[in-house]
Amino acid sequence: MRVITGKYKGRHFEVPRTFKARPTTDFAKENLFNVLMGYIDFDEDTTALDLFSGTGSITLELLSRGCGHVVSVEKDPLHFSFITGFLDKLGERNGFPVRADVFKYLAKLQEQYDFIFADPPYTLPNIAEIPDIILDRKLLRDGGLLVLEHGKANDFSGHPCLVDHREYGSVNFSFFQPAE
Repeated sequence: MRVITGKYKGRHFEVPRTFKARPTTDFAKENLFNVLMGYIDFDEDTTALDLFSGTGSITLELLSRGCGHVVSVEKDPLHFSFITGFLDKLGERNGFPVRADVFKYLAKLQEQYDFIFADPPYTLPNIAEIPDIILDRKLLRDGGLLVLEHGKANDFSGHPCLVDHREYGSVNFSFFQPAE
């Protein structure tokens, strides 16, 4: 896992081969963040929520780019430990890992975020519910952005809050913003 840019640019973290997580490819991640620059200024005031964090690749990229508060939610104990480990190794004080089931976490969440990234398993049966859960619960601040990573099997083109869609090989990103 490699950091694309920012204060940790070029840093590598070896992901154990035993991990079930499928990290976002460097190509897709770099293109995603190029698009995100048109939506969000990542700075110390920016809050982000990384759901289904897996290896923590997106969390690390957000922190590297200066995001001031990043919560990473991951259920798997090995993945959670990996994320906690690299945050400790970096001495990163703006990353907050949470070991929890994403859906249970979202059901209790009271905070709002500037940016929410969700990278569930592509075969998750209720993947299509994620945008509505986040938007209906008003977990995004005004002008906030949700990006859902998914496979080709999901099509959100009819969703009323979809503002953009990008495809990089087998990786799809759908962008959502709260309705005005």
